Amino acid sequence: MNFESINIWCWIIPILVGVLCAVFGYLLGKGGNTAIDHSSELNLLKDQNAKLEADLAACNKKMAAKSTAVVSSEIAFNKSAAKVAFGKNIKQDDLKVVEGIGPKIEGLFHNYDIKTWKTLSETSVSKCQQVLDSGGDRYKVHDPASWPMQAKMCYEGKWKKLHKWQVEHKRGKL
Repeated sequence: MNFESINIWCWIIPILVGVLCAVFGYLLGKGGNTAIDHSSELNLLKDQNAKLEADLAACNKKMAAKSTAVVSSEIAFNKSAAKVAFGKNIKQDDLKVVEGIGPKIEGLFHNYDIKTWKTLSETSVSKCQQVLDSGGDRYKVHDPASWPMQAKMCYEGKWKKLHKWQVEHKRGKL
C-alpha cells in the first residue's frame, strides 16, 4: 500500500459512512412518525372516570348522611345512675373513673388529646402504653390493658357492670 493514497481514504470513508447514516436515520425517523388513533380508548377511559366520580359523590353523600345519624345517636350521660352504682358523684368524661387512672395519668392522656371516655374506649392498648411511656419510668408499673374496655362501659352508661368488674378485678388487671 502506498502511504500517500491512505491520506485520501482517511477522509472519504468517514464522510461516506456519515452520509449513509444520515440518510438511513432520516428514513427511519420519517417512517416512525405514523400517528396512532387512541381517541376510542380515551373516550372509554373518560366514561369510566365519569362513572367513578359519580360513585364517589354518591358514597360521600351516603357517608355524610351516616355521620349526622351517628352524631344524633350519642349516648347521654346519666349522672344519677353513675352515682347509684359508685356511691359518689361522677363527672362526665372523667377518666379517673377508670381503675388505674389517676390525675397525673389523666393529664398524660389529655396531652394526647384523649379527653373523653369514647376516645379512650377507641384507643388501642399499645397507644395507651405509649401515653404511659411518655410520662417516664414511674408509670411502668401501670397496666393499661383494661382501660379501653372500662372506658367503653363508662361511655355506654353500664355503671353497675363497670363497678362489679372493678370490684372483681382489683387494680384493673384482667
